[in-house]
Amino acid sequence: MSVRAGVTTIGPNTSTSSPWSTSSTSSTSSTSSTGSLPLQSLPAFLLDKAATMPSRVALRHNHLSRWEETTWSAYASRAARVGLGLAALGVRPGERVAIHSENRPEWVIADVGIQGIGAATVGIYPTSPASEVEYLLRHSGSVVLIAEDEEQLDKVLAVRERLPALRRIIVLDARGVRPHLADPMIMTFDAMEELGAAQPIGQWAESVAVIDPGSMAVIVYTSGTTGPPKGAVLSHANLLAATHSFSQAFEASPMDEVLSYLPLCHIAERLNSVINALNVGYVVNFGKGGESLAADLRDVQPTLFLGVPRVWEKMLASMETRVADATWLKNRMYWFWLRRGERIAKRRMHGTLRVLDRVMAGLGYLFLYRSVRDKLGLRRVRIAMSGSAPIAPKVLEYFWALGVPVREGYGQTENTALATFTPARDVRIGKVGVALPGVELAFADDGEILTRSAANFVGYLDNPTATASTLDADGWLHTGDIGSLDADGYLSITDRKKDLIITAGGKKISPSEIENALKVSPYVREAILIGDTRKYLTALIGIELDTVGDWASRRFLPYTTYEDLASKPEVRTLIEEWVEHVNRDLAQAETIKRFALLPRELGHENGELTATQKVKRAAVVAEFRDLIEEMYR
Repeated sequence: MSVRAGVTTIGPNTSTSSPWSTSSTSSTSSTSSTGSLPLQSLPAFLLDKAATMPSRVALRHNHLSRWEETTWSAYASRAARVGLGLAALGVRPGERVAIHSENRPEWVIADVGIQGIGAATVGIYPTSPASEVEYLLRHSGSVVLIAEDEEQLDKVLAVRERLPALRRIIVLDARGVRPHLADPMIMTFDAMEELGAAQPIGQWAESVAVIDPGSMAVIVYTSGTTGPPKGAVLSHANLLAATHSFSQAFEASPMDEVLSYLPLCHIAERLNSVINALNVGYVVNFGKGGESLAADLRDVQPTLFLGVPRVWEKMLASMETRVADATWLKNRMYWFWLRRGERIAKRRMHGTLRVLDRVMAGLGYLFLYRSVRDKLGLRRVRIAMSGSAPIAPKVLEYFWALGVPVREGYGQTENTALATFTPARDVRIGKVGVALPGVELAFADDGEILTRSAANFVGYLDNPTATASTLDADGWLHTGDIGSLDADGYLSITDRKKDLIITAGGKKISPSEIENALKVSPYVREAILIGDTRKYLTALIGIELDTVGDWASRRFLPYTTYEDLASKPEVRTLIEEWVEHVNRDLAQAETIKRFALLPRELGHENGELTATQKVKRAAVVAEFRDLIEEMYR
């Protein structure tokens, strides 16, 4: 375990006794430690952990630079108080409670507490503007909103007159909201927990015992890249099917640690920080969040790490910037050992390291890999994952050269992220692995990937038409992705079915592969390929402000804003050289003939990115139509 200064244990953690003894939880059917009945919900998993390892650390939180720990016993007790507090406020089974907050222990505690009383959790991204908050609360019919702080409270107060179902607003951080507490609709999270503490704690276990595995557990809203977000309903059985399969593939243990940093509304982070954590029993860490991700990673040094492509790309860009600023000797050392790491990586991916490879890897670790991994916060990582979107092979190859075994997986909200994962000893860059246990793969006539498993969702909330077009009568989920299987069952993803570009000449182009090649550069943040029904391909490119800014500073090129920097002829030349480099590896019809630099960064608040940083193509094309048309004149 990494060393942390100032660790404080909070809650009823100082004693090994627990209110969740085996006898007190036997009625929940969660008797895996002493009996044979199955665990049928995440709250049942929590009760089992609280009974069998009450004093083990479950959650850790960096609060004011001190790491506060919550044991499994305290986790269960707080979840029970939250659930019972909500029930005392009138929340009934089947009703929805929304959480609008950054990642923090209370998010996951509330999530499990809500599920334990038979209600369903609705996550709202912390970056969502008031209009999106209104849509999600109204569409889900949420009766209670748990808002993090004054900022999130202000958003819902601006729209609450249009939310007839909303009965209560509960605020986690009461700083700055005291004047609002006179409003009978608003109360603090602490006050709600006190309501729950006044109830017999065993009532929550009794409620957990009667949960129907087929009932609604959570509603996860899709990213809405092609329209308004849809609410995917996932049952308790869906969540359990996913974690049973993933636990076999990951071989995780209670000794592992993760850093919770991706939005908990996202199904991948929910799996990482809630679902799998409750099954396996590992420690979930919550850092300061936001811009502190790099520092949080260095502090925690997790053993399991999930990164979306943007995170891996950002790490690579940060190291390339460091190397560019390094001394001649350090620069030479870096590239010397990185090249040797690349050679070793090819055999490491297939578990065939030779004695000489191990010697070179050991020396490389001593001279380079350890220090780089330590700076990135990946020194202890033994299972690293990339998912949610395609990633450029060159990015994965870089981390394998450092000894970070990044493996790709594939899934989506509608199958609880359960589809494929790359085996540890047969890694094939560019493919997203083989079917996970319990998953069937098939293809439609047009190459669309279909999956079938017990983790396939119940359907979209109040949208039977969309449900029927996504989940067919035979239980196959139509993913919307195009792909293929090789002879060994490895899946390759071509692109999103709706994103394929068909040029005026009839050539079908997969934009994601070209866009990912462009984003390998540390100077490129976004790349959006244009060309549907056009004579040739063009691209909208967004620069990476930090790295391009550093590049400009080293050349004494003054600038003030993002727009000013992007408008510099020198910056355009820098990006043009990279576009020409990418074009060399493309077929003639795939080459980018012209490009335009975006005058500002894309944002979620502007409706150009989803909360998970996926580009909303239609919105971007509409916003920058003039730039696009200029490239075709």
